[in-house]
Amino acid sequence: MSNGSHEVKRARRLIKVSTMALFSVIAVVLLVTIISTAVEVHGRQPAPSGEVTGQAVKEYTPEQAKVLGWGFLAAAFSAGLGCVGAGIAVGYVGAAALGVIGERPELTAKALIYVGLAEGIAIYGLIIAIMVLMRL
Repeated sequence: MSNGSHEVKRARRLIKVSTMALFSVIAVVLLVTIISTAVEVHGRQPAPSGEVTGQAVKEYTPEQAKVLGWGFLAAAFSAGLGCVGAGIAVGYVGAAALGVIGERPELTAKALIYVGLAEGIAIYGLIIAIMVLMRL
């Protein structure tokens, strides 16, 4: 009995330490991002003549801006829906693959091939998004 409770305490302590480590890493990354952004913004202060140095702003006509907006939206939907579709496909195919592997372990390779094909849907969505962004 005491061995089992010792293992539970050890597992809880491991979970607590790993959670603290994860939050520490996230906090450090967030802090570094904020500091680097502040340094970059501070480095782009206006020159004494009143001009902002180091920035180039391109002006778009309303029609061009509308086309760009729809293009970015199309790329976002392509990547996002491709990943959602891949997640749904992997969920169904992965569950079926695990059932097959449980009953007939010799079919593991074939089952994993089908799971990989389902993951390809996300790659196709990403490729289409990149193609749309390259046309903008």
